[in-house]
Amino acid sequence: MFASDLTEKRKAELCTKIAEKIVRFRLSPLAILMIESVKPLSFLGNQLMVFFAPMVGAFTSSPVYEEMTAFLEERSNLEMLIQKIEEMENEWVKKEKETKEARRKARREKRGKSK
Repeated sequence: MFASDLTEKRKAELCTKIAEKIVRFRLSPLAILMIESVKPLSFLGNQLMVFFAPMVGAFTSSPVYEEMTAFLEERSNLEMLIQKIEEMENEWVKKEKETKEARRKARREKRGKSK
């Protein structure tokens, strides 16, 4: 499978899936740093994944490995992934702030009623 075989929709799906896991485990800063540092070597990583594909295929028959191999072939996909991680991280931080504010408000109301 080549990078040209992946549709834009599938690339976006892969980015979203990966970014969700990274943000959920709170690894956004580390992941962005790692992706930025290995971006120049993404094609080499792609070729290593192609080389190891037969060995990985012996343990799993998942098409995701081939899709990830194709995904890593282009550096622009890594930039898209970084942007998606940053976007989802910002949404998560915003949601956390709203949740904390709602909790504070509920505590204030509870204290006011108990007095």
